[in-house]
Amino acid sequence: MKQSIQMQGNLQLELGHFKLDTGPFDFPLQGITVLFGRSGSGKSTLLRAIAGLDKRTNGALQVGGAVWQVGKSHVKTASRDIGFVFQDAALFPHMTVRENLLYGLKRLPKSVTPMDFDSLVDKVGIRDKLDRAVTYLSGGERQRVAIARALLMRPKLLCMDEPLSALDWQAKAEMLTLLENLIADYGIPVLYITHVPAEVERLADRVVFMSKGRIESVESLQEALNRVDSPLFDEQGAVSVIQAKMLSPEHGLTPVQLGQDTLWLSGPALSDKSAVRVRVLAKDVSLALSDPQALSIINHLEVTIVELIPQGSHRLLVRLRLRDGQNLFCEVTQHSADRLALKPGLVVFALIKSVAVTN
Repeated sequence: MKQSIQMQGNLQLELGHFKLDTGPFDFPLQGITVLFGRSGSGKSTLLRAIAGLDKRTNGALQVGGAVWQVGKSHVKTASRDIGFVFQDAALFPHMTVRENLLYGLKRLPKSVTPMDFDSLVDKVGIRDKLDRAVTYLSGGERQRVAIARALLMRPKLLCMDEPLSALDWQAKAEMLTLLENLIADYGIPVLYITHVPAEVERLADRVVFMSKGRIESVESLQEALNRVDSPLFDEQGAVSVIQAKMLSPEHGLTPVQLGQDTLWLSGPALSDKSAVRVRVLAKDVSLALSDPQALSIINHLEVTIVELIPQGSHRLLVRLRLRDGQNLFCEVTQHSADRLALKPGLVVFALIKSVAVTN
């Protein structure tokens, strides 16, 4: 694995009544770093400032040993080796897919060797669309072209600003899998903007939490999800993301391995990678004091109760530890907790429906 470089800075940018004032930040450019926050928190403004797209940016920015910003003085965007993918794909409507892909290559410095064209269009799945006008592409197809165009330039950093927000659920699921595979294959660090927790949980290695133009914290995904007050928990409640190893499908189900335990997922695998993330909502986890046998739920995981956290409305969030040491949240009523005499240190069984688990 290539050694990561650090991005360090402190950036300011005023746009009308909005002011970006990040405060000092420092995080590794490796894997996917998600800029996360509510609408208006400054995510896109920060990305523009990092990319050098707004000349009014002030402050400091350093990437590895390269200084990109000192006060008002800055390195031009073209010299930062950044690829961009925006929400609307930003393709040239009067060009074919092939022409859109080749356009940027004409401006590529001779010292830079582009990605292999044929290999990339196959990986992105657009070979059969190369001679089609982009106006006849679906939203998902347009984003595939935009991603291929950005990667062809062999950028040192890929910036993606809500690339999936305009897609329907099926296209979004396909694109999430594509992004996982491309980023794993090419190893290009990514700055990714979204306000959708499920995208963060699926893709992120770390999360930059933003609010009112400031960076509040930078946390690994697991650090962010281990907090009971995590900003990633939306109306669906607490979520656990478990690292697992994909096994061969059986009986129409996809098994994944968690240490010495197996968790069964319904349907086909959504990723072709051996290492996967499994997303489990706390409200989809039930507890039993013993391992029940006559039950349609086939996922029975032995776990240890770590803590019980009051949530109001007579509900508790139960932090559980899997046998391989990973965290799993469960939501129960106070009545159930009292009836089962749940307490820290107690070994119980977590029951999870296969149809409720996604990867």
